[in-house]
Amino acid sequence: MAKCENCGKGPQFGNNVSHSMRHTKRRWNTNVQRVRVVENGVQKHLYLCAKCLKTRQKTA
Repeated sequence: MAKCENCGKGPQFGNNVSHSMRHTKRRWNTNVQRVRVVENGVQKHLYLCAKCLKTRQKTA
């Protein structure tokens, strides 16, 4: 999916490694969610990762 618009966290890349040690490409996507946020009295839709959402809830 997309990057987090708050912290910039995006997908990470690596390899699947099978029992026979064969390597194939894979990626770990971030847990990005579309959220409605009020900033400066204006309602916006942002893509935020789960960690940023959790932190936002704690401070609110």
